[in-house]
Amino acid sequence: MPVILEPRAVTGQDVVDRLRPTPEQRITLIIIGAYALAILILWHLPVLKIILYPFKLLTVALHEFSHAAAGCCTGAKIESIQLDPDEGGATRMRGGMSCCTLPAGYLGSSLIGAIFIFCGFDDTDNRIVLKVASIVLGIILIALLYWAKNWLLRGLTIFFVGVIVLLWFIDKGAGLKYFVLFVGVMSCLYSLWDIMDDLVFRKVNESDASKFAKECKCCPSQIWGIIWLIISFLFLGIGVLAGLVVFKQHNGQT
Repeated sequence: MPVILEPRAVTGQDVVDRLRPTPEQRITLIIIGAYALAILILWHLPVLKIILYPFKLLTVALHEFSHAAAGCCTGAKIESIQLDPDEGGATRMRGGMSCCTLPAGYLGSSLIGAIFIFCGFDDTDNRIVLKVASIVLGIILIALLYWAKNWLLRGLTIFFVGVIVLLWFIDKGAGLKYFVLFVGVMSCLYSLWDIMDDLVFRKVNESDASKFAKECKCCPSQIWGIIWLIISFLFLGIGVLAGLVVFKQHNGQT
């Protein structure tokens, strides 16, 4: 008589077990926490904040790339992307759907950061996921270089492409984990801080959210900012939880 195996129902304990980090994953979580603390401390400290400056520019570039990517997906022609030394940026495009391109800056850079944090949980010997993440970042940088219209962005993209190539050849790419994780944490935190800066502290006269509010004409910019903030937090949380579950299963642990 054939034996019929029925799938066992997933219990609450199963979920807890899957989310319980392994020793390697605990180290990754500690690195993420240490990066976040260091970024928050260095953010506004005189002199020392220079350490973060290239990475701040990189996250602004990812923000602008997200605008451009959404524009390409909605039929826009990207004319230029620029960065300025004051950590600002601008993407100029013709056409496209503003309802998609305007929120894409904050949400896209948060999503990129969350994906990199997810990839940072890769502790396998071959580091395939980390290497794929670094290749994706390299492709983004090359696209930015193509659209760049000032030397600050050109220099930034060339510098970080060089960093990625260098890390590939040092200790079989071991440093990629720390680089990809830092870019991920920085991108997520910068996006969250940028939303707060624009909509709570009101340091700029017009933001993506205020432009989006004018387009939609249904909610004030603060409401859209809060919605984007919540979505950004969700991206960050999903990136961490997915990293815990997926890479634990990948390593044959439950």
